Amino acid sequence: MTLLLAPMEGLLDFVLRDILTRVGGVDRCVSEFIRINDTLLPERVFVRCVPELLQGCKTTAGVPVRPQLLGSDPQCLADNAACLAGLGAEGIDLNFGCPSPVVNRHRGGSALLDEPEMLFAIVSAVRQAVPAQVPVSAKMRLGLHDDRRAEACALAIEAGGASEIVVHARTKQDGYRPPAYWHRIADIGAVVQLPLIANGEIWSVADALRCREVSGCQRLMLGRGMVANPTLALAIRAHDAGHVTPVALSWPALLALLDQFWQLVVQHLDKEQQTGRLKQWLNLLRRVDPQAQAAFMAVRTFHQPHDVALWLAAQHRVIEVHG
Repeated sequence: MTLLLAPMEGLLDFVLRDILTRVGGVDRCVSEFIRINDTLLPERVFVRCVPELLQGCKTTAGVPVRPQLLGSDPQCLADNAACLAGLGAEGIDLNFGCPSPVVNRHRGGSALLDEPEMLFAIVSAVRQAVPAQVPVSAKMRLGLHDDRRAEACALAIEAGGASEIVVHARTKQDGYRPPAYWHRIADIGAVVQLPLIANGEIWSVADALRCREVSGCQRLMLGRGMVANPTLALAIRAHDAGHVTPVALSWPALLALLDQFWQLVVQHLDKEQQTGRLKQWLNLLRRVDPQAQAAFMAVRTFHQPHDVALWLAAQHRVIEVHG
């Protein structure tokens, strides 16, 4: 079984990758997309997006991170992929799934799912540009407005030389609305030979088991479900190992993670982004943890980092007093 941590623009960046991989259970991460237009980006841009490049392309916990590129110019993508490979990238991932209207208007992400021939051109150009030992993978949705070309797109990616495909089991039109159509991943698996990784609407162990059954994939990519429940990957592994005791974080343990997260946010992100990032994570955490709900209600009006620091200190004092 392989469990991947999804890229999520504006949410699951290197800061949250660092924290979630400390919890454990994740085999590999994929970075948020690096947008490639018509130029070869300087190395500093790659390092800014994927700072793990400076430490062997791994998170602090030692989990590999695969940089992801987004664009529609095969040669330009190939040149940038070669640069990333030279920086020690664990592999190159290609984004054919982003549903953002801005990205799609510029012929990026899921907009390319109407052009299987372009998917082939991009994958084959990148595959030829990087050393043979550097894997090239891709993430796709089922389609743009419908899923009629899903199999054709996957076949084009395979023919281009990709080593695996993550399939987000929704179209661009579906956005992030449930359900995810996991059975369509099984349909794709019937026509391609390369490994598929199922993605979409995996919030719990029960979801993971059902997704594996319906999609036919043993490999899963976890996104918002892992952000909402940082022990989700560990819980899936525990179930597979036959352990019946639920894997969960106590509030003191979760608060310790929030503290580490906040330290990284303050260290690496602009001041105007900092409180918003904490609220964003707590907003997902409260789906699972009632104390995270109380925490979200407490910090949702904060705009100054100083207020967050005072709140965290107060939370630690309460734990010290009450145990």
